[in-house]
Amino acid sequence: MLSKSQINFVKLLHQKKNRKEAGLFIVEGDKSIAEFTHSTYIIDTIFYTAKSALKLGILSQNVKLFEIKDADLQKISTLNTPQQALAIVRIPENKPDNTFKLLNDTFTLVLDTIQDPGNLGTIIRTADWFGFKQIICSLETVEAYNPKVVQASMGSLARMQVNYTDLTILLQNCNLPIYGALLDGKSIYEINFPPAGLLVLGNEGNGITDAVRKLVTHSAAIPRFGMAESLNVAVSAAIFCMEIKKSSVNNK
Repeated sequence: MLSKSQINFVKLLHQKKNRKEAGLFIVEGDKSIAEFTHSTYIIDTIFYTAKSALKLGILSQNVKLFEIKDADLQKISTLNTPQQALAIVRIPENKPDNTFKLLNDTFTLVLDTIQDPGNLGTIIRTADWFGFKQIICSLETVEAYNPKVVQASMGSLARMQVNYTDLTILLQNCNLPIYGALLDGKSIYEINFPPAGLLVLGNEGNGITDAVRKLVTHSAAIPRFGMAESLNVAVSAAIFCMEIKKSSVNNK
């Protein structure tokens, strides 16, 4: 049985300010936790039930393990239906200097004020599918370690470098082509994307902010053939990722 202090500590991590202060976040579910065990992330603690399928024998001896009852998992989980295991993982240090070094040899997604946790998690998962290694977020974008983001990423966060920075400073100092997802842009089907560059995706309701839009060097749009007013930003990200990778394959 978990102590009250253990339950209270994990429940504190449901909130952003406490995650930031403790330097820890929550990952739930056997499959997602397994992804983090094979990553550079450091797992601090795992709470698991007898039904969990986690291979605990492969874990570092430094990982604290607690077998708990379903009722206790329900108390600490962020989910309405807990998934047999919950891990406490250390938040890596945000290193903006590394962000700039990695921009020059790859295509990077840049997220400007994305607010919905499900959208960010889905974008992370989609970027991982298409082989992207990095996402750069504005300081106003939802936190990557929000439990809903982690859950929606389905373990892909374990492989994705996500950094937060002032986008205007980033873009002003970048000499790569900067593509902005804009309704009045050139059709993505007419663009031959280069091997390296940035793709900026904007806020769900307002799009790319004015300050960032001024720094976009190439406008790109997904053509509309029907009557829908707009596309979900995560869906747009998937379409852009596919077209960028298609250009990369065709140019080899």
